[in-house]
Amino acid sequence: MEQQQKRTVRVDEYPLPGGARRPFAVICPGGGYEKISDPLEGENFARQLNGLGCAAFVVNYSVGPAARFPAPLEDVAAAVRDILDRAEELNVDPADYSVWGASAGGHLAALFASEARGWKQFGLPRPGALVLCYPVVTMEKPLTHAGSRLRLLGPDPDPALVESASAEKLVTPAWPATFLWWGEADAAVDPTNSRMLLAAMEAAGVRCEHASWPGVGHGVGLGEGLPCAGWLQRAVEFWRRAVL
Repeated sequence: MEQQQKRTVRVDEYPLPGGARRPFAVICPGGGYEKISDPLEGENFARQLNGLGCAAFVVNYSVGPAARFPAPLEDVAAAVRDILDRAEELNVDPADYSVWGASAGGHLAALFASEARGWKQFGLPRPGALVLCYPVVTMEKPLTHAGSRLRLLGPDPDPALVESASAEKLVTPAWPATFLWWGEADAAVDPTNSRMLLAAMEAAGVRCEHASWPGVGHGVGLGEGLPCAGWLQRAVEFWRRAVL
């Protein structure tokens, strides 16, 4: 799956010029592989990360008819490669970057975090941390998000592809340290998705921190005014601890 030629993907850049090189986050917004949910899960995350001293990059990965696997994953890899290649220009520290994803973007971020499907296959360094917000995790029925599965894998995918695109099946001890959160009132993506991934990480001995909130639904972004407000600051603190 490793890239043979340069792939072009639009990345919205939120660097922090001047001073020491900054840690950077690569953000995959949600949208069910149908659209990019920006600014809700893109620019809003990036601006708050900037305020906490982190550079951020929002990946406009392939969606809609162009979303068929592995195109979105190749887009994320191309974005990471370009950022690393331009680290000096962008004033970012190439070590211990983080990958963030919400909803279907969480599924994509998790695939990239896996040794079998992601960073290693593209010849890239492993992320220092993974941050997942109410993610789609499995591609297996009945717990998958049907629209995400349809757009990513097609109407009648091979069972082997379904299994290999289910993030809970890809967790190994090489999985990055992960901050995972979800809302217990999520009516769009069954919270069992997050619990499955959490169980897989715990079984593999992966460092993880998790949180869930009753009454919180899907697609809440920063969660301002909700019980989950402040999750992003917690995630950044976890990222910093994970790479010390």
